[in-house]
Amino acid sequence: MARRFRGSDTFKVDAKGRVSIPAPFRRVIEASDPDWREGLRPNIVVVYGDDTQDWLEVYTMRAIEEIDEQIEDMQRGSPERLWLEELMHGQSIEAQIDDDGRLVLPQRLREKIGLEGEAFFISAGDYFKIWKPETYQDKAANRTRKLAEQYPEDFDPRSLLPARSRG
Repeated sequence: MARRFRGSDTFKVDAKGRVSIPAPFRRVIEASDPDWREGLRPNIVVVYGDDTQDWLEVYTMRAIEEIDEQIEDMQRGSPERLWLEELMHGQSIEAQIDDDGRLVLPQRLREKIGLEGEAFFISAGDYFKIWKPETYQDKAANRTRKLAEQYPEDFDPRSLLPARSRG
């Protein structure tokens, strides 16, 4: 199983759009890029999505290859495949982490999500998201409140996990 991203952090974004990637995230990116070797820059894919998406999704090469394979398994020409092809291929860019552990975010992507002085990083398993910190705080608080209202006060979210077969 590939390594997973864990945790969250906030980093400064400079005037050129450079933002440091959390060091533990860089180790996952390196381990999940089959072409990466010491001295080379690791590759990633940044999915920026349509106008309604106000965050960026950053995928390792291994994770994006798995998604590409899943898309290839879908019925060619189906509306669902076309939608995913547009999102994952057409509304994304390939990028590299520079020698100082930074990602350069193009101005159009910074403007799209309203990113200015800081970027908030949060793990999502085999990818992570980059948000404007205030946008994330507003959306996450609202989402958590709505979900929490559906369950008793002492509810353990881990009970939602499916049972695993052993053996």
